[in-house]
Parts: sequence; C-alpha cells; structure tokens
Amino acid sequence: MKLLAIAAITLLLYMMMLFDWPKIKRHQRREKAAFAAITVFGWGLAVLLIFFPDIHGPSQLIDAIFKPLGKTLE
Repeated sequence: MKLLAIAAITLLLYMMMLFDWPKIKRHQRREKAAFAAITVFGWGLAVLLIFFPDIHGPSQLIDAIFKPLGKTLE
C-alpha cells in the first residue's frame, strides 16, 4: 500500500515536471536548478511522511528550541 502511495506521488511530480519544465526558459539555469531541488525535497518529505506519519512538525521544533529561553526570560 505504501509503495502505491509512493508511486502516485512520483507520478504526480513527474507530470508536474513535464508541465512546468518547458515553461522555464533555456537560459534560466538557476531557476531550473531551484525548481528541481524543491521538487526533489518535496518528494523526499512526502515519502518520509508516508513511512513515518507521526513525525514532529516544524512548530514543535521551534517550541523545543525557544521554550527554555522563554522560561529563563520570565
């Protein structure tokens, strides 16, 4: 079941790349590199969430960092 979800996400991202990649002009190499990097990063996060759905979010990380600081400032 998890492999089916990964395949669906991969297919969706592949279709997105096929649709958006030609719209980026040939000489815009940085934009293409950024688009590819963000897409691969998003795919990785999606796969990670499929295997580990209880991963803590970014707000919990910020809480863990700044909660002790807030207690010392009180």
